[in-house]
Amino acid sequence: MKKLAVGGFLASLVGQTFAQSSVTLYGIIDTGIEYVTHANANGDSIVRMPTVTASLPSYWGLRGAEDLGGGLQAVFVLENGFNLRGGDFGQGGRLFGRQAWVGIKSSSWGALSFGRQYTMSYWGIQESDILGPDIYAIASFDAYLPNGRSDNSVVYLSPSFYGFSIGATYSFGRDSVGTGNSPGQGTCAGGVPGQFTACRQLSARLKYDGGLFGTSVVYDEQRGGANAAANFFDGEAPVPTTSSGDKDARIEANGWAKLGSTRLGAGWISRTLTGPGVTGVRANLFYAGASIQATPAIMVEGEVYRMIVSQHDTRGTMGTFRCTYLLSKSTAVYAQTSYLDNSPKGRFTVSSGGGGTTPAAGDGQLGAMVGIRHSF
Repeated sequence: MKKLAVGGFLASLVGQTFAQSSVTLYGIIDTGIEYVTHANANGDSIVRMPTVTASLPSYWGLRGAEDLGGGLQAVFVLENGFNLRGGDFGQGGRLFGRQAWVGIKSSSWGALSFGRQYTMSYWGIQESDILGPDIYAIASFDAYLPNGRSDNSVVYLSPSFYGFSIGATYSFGRDSVGTGNSPGQGTCAGGVPGQFTACRQLSARLKYDGGLFGTSVVYDEQRGGANAAANFFDGEAPVPTTSSGDKDARIEANGWAKLGSTRLGAGWISRTLTGPGVTGVRANLFYAGASIQATPAIMVEGEVYRMIVSQHDTRGTMGTFRCTYLLSKSTAVYAQTSYLDNSPKGRFTVSSGGGGTTPAAGDGQLGAMVGIRHSF
């Protein structure tokens, strides 16, 4: 982390005294080479440098805070995601597509912030989803979960009270670009006169963290709009959700525990699509994983996933294994492999690394990757 003190500099510019403030520059650079079998309908394999992510997304950001006195702070985050293979912006080409917000934080009542921010669905899986936003992980079945963000949003996060905390978000128009939050969801910018609920999104989370174990539950609801759609990533075409009465809702329930150098996590996500413009579709996603710090330099992790989309008669089961070796506190190399088994009608793909690897219906896929990651 590189810290830049800006309070004194600003004071010298305007000739008055400001409260203590700071800005932190941080980021991750992560890429590698992957191999995927049955990457098209003909059963061909592919070797490539993935477009989007590897073990963690590549990004850089600025995080700032100013002490206002009385336990109050002004805070902000600007965070840019980029694709290392081509050096282009992620999140639909946005400059600060990962986060862009400003707010007020209090040690006694929590934080209130405004801008492009993570939803509670994103925060809800952080402790329980062992592999996180890996290329062979939960995004293969639901790309929204590790990319859950909303434009035009107001977010409240409470402090912890005896281990319990709450969070809530409300968006006036969740996605003005279309690919920024979840591929296949379509554009849904909101702000349409006479259609107050079009493209609105709300989410809420209740969390308990006991130190060695914890649990959380989340509700997330996205309303439809003129160009919106819902993609289930199983080979079926995205379902248009063009009415403001269409609801794409998720319920999450999960838990995690620490046992010495071992961390365990498991969860369930129920997704239901309803409304006047759609035929009801329901998906259930289950996951469980574990990580072990085998030595101070070696981390071994594994996770299994099961997705069921009843109305489409599609199912997918995937298992992923990853081993990471720390060259230093900032740099690591890793190797990982995953296998995804599709039901006869399923066309889920093992790799979420940028598209172009959709198999024929019923084909299983093997993915393997070696990579390097540097954080600063």
